[in-house]
Amino acid sequence: MKVSVPIFIILMGILIFVSHATTVPWNNNPIDQSVDTLASDTAVTFNNPGEALPALDTYKVATKNAWIDLKRPSTGETQRAHVLIRYPQNAGGTDEDNTNATNKLPGVVFMHGAGYGTADNSFGDVAEDLSSAGFVTATVDKPVWSTNDITRDYPGSAHAYGQVVDYLRSMDMVDPHKVGLYATSESTWISPYLVRDDGDIAFQILLSPMVQTPRHALGFFVAQDFAIVGANPGYQSIVRRVFSADTAQFGLTNLDFNPMIAEGYAIPTFVAYGSKDVMTAQVDGVRDIELMAHRSGNWNVTVRNYPVANHVMRLGDEAEEGTPLVDRYERDMVDWAVGTSRGLQETSASIAGTTIYQSIAVPTNLYGHPKLTVYGVGVHVAAVVTLLIAFVLALIALERKIRYMIRGQGPALGFVRGYQRVLITISATTLATLLLFFAGIGQIVWRVVTLIWGAAPESPGMIYWSWYAIQVVCVLVVWAWSRVFCQLLETASQKGLLRTPDEWRADFEIKRLTGKPVLRIRGVHTGPVVASTRLGVTLFVATTLAMFCVLLVFAFWGLFVY
Repeated sequence: MKVSVPIFIILMGILIFVSHATTVPWNNNPIDQSVDTLASDTAVTFNNPGEALPALDTYKVATKNAWIDLKRPSTGETQRAHVLIRYPQNAGGTDEDNTNATNKLPGVVFMHGAGYGTADNSFGDVAEDLSSAGFVTATVDKPVWSTNDITRDYPGSAHAYGQVVDYLRSMDMVDPHKVGLYATSESTWISPYLVRDDGDIAFQILLSPMVQTPRHALGFFVAQDFAIVGANPGYQSIVRRVFSADTAQFGLTNLDFNPMIAEGYAIPTFVAYGSKDVMTAQVDGVRDIELMAHRSGNWNVTVRNYPVANHVMRLGDEAEEGTPLVDRYERDMVDWAVGTSRGLQETSASIAGTTIYQSIAVPTNLYGHPKLTVYGVGVHVAAVVTLLIAFVLALIALERKIRYMIRGQGPALGFVRGYQRVLITISATTLATLLLFFAGIGQIVWRVVTLIWGAAPESPGMIYWSWYAIQVVCVLVVWAWSRVFCQLLETASQKGLLRTPDEWRADFEIKRLTGKPVLRIRGVHTGPVVASTRLGVTLFVATTLAMFCVLLVFAFWGLFVY
């Protein structure tokens, strides 16, 4: 105990220090913010002394197809993209297809959220709605080129959607000065660049706009959702470390992409939120949008918040097909677009619907930590590499043990004094703890996904208590390893291997003069400390390093913060 306790304290001290050193400050204040709406009725009305305005389902809708080579300016890549045009029949021309248009029609280009949407499987209902009210709409395959969800080219995407805008303007039936945007979620990081660079976008409809930088917007929504599903505060602290990664070191700059461009809100803007949306910071979003719009001289910002609607303004669970849009949204959105495209004065409340609520503040003080990132990557790579090495050596040892048993050759690894049993037990415990950690994270991620889709939160269960269970097991594992190291030191001492530097120097001098091993002169027969075979010793050392790296991984994620 006199030796085990100091070793245990040293190991725990190292791990606790790592956990505290990797902790990232996070300020959730102010919490429970809200914006009271000016009216509960979300209807959009205009001062219209002239003829009746077209509304939802005024016209029959027809479609036509086109193909555009979307160019990525930064690399020169092109993507052959399908464009699906929907247009109202007999709305602007002398024939059904409006080919000889006497009255030019307004247009709308749709911009995709996250994922890989196409012209055919995205925005079908809302594009149909707008076209039935007199708009020519364009849905397009999402411009992705050779990028993925992490490496999206947002400025390049703005240029690509600009090509679709130009295509729509080139159509005979379209008024080139009345083309607007319909952007949702991720694409609201792109739309400000398109609005600024184009200079002639007529209006924009923003569905669940993210507004802030991806680091801050995503950090907010993941932290909030972890809390909603009931994850242990320990798991919630993982969010801080994840979104403190300095990804720019690896060429990934999107996390700090800045979409907060005031010029992007210099045009009439319709903002729609859902009260069940668990992804967007709505209070901060409204505040920032209005601030940027006013800075650009635009006071035409209409905000609607719909009860029971989720992130994509749907009712129910998004995991199920055919979930409908929330009541009134389609009609309100269409009415606003019709009146705005005609330059009419809105007479309804600028902010209406249910109270806009936000549980925590957007973590605008969050930034990339270069040193923390380098250490985190290093310790995880070390853990993976050492685990792979230990696993390969374990397979070799198992094959050797089976071969020796079949041939009756005796001990295959030659472990001393039960080290084999201890090594297997402690390694299995450590790896089981790692699996429990992954299981907890996986369960939380699944709960968050279903929450985003619209499902109700469940009882926390394992995602709460597993954190404490892992912490307890980690302490027990550290104690077990301290006992193993103590036993190693004791064995080495008994075999005369633990000596002071002066004693080693004296022994080497004796060996130099006599030419004989000092321990043999003293009558000490050392023998193996851990194992009598090189494979056994190598397996023990590799496994010990791997398990210690796993403990360092646990420490990095805060499991040794008490």
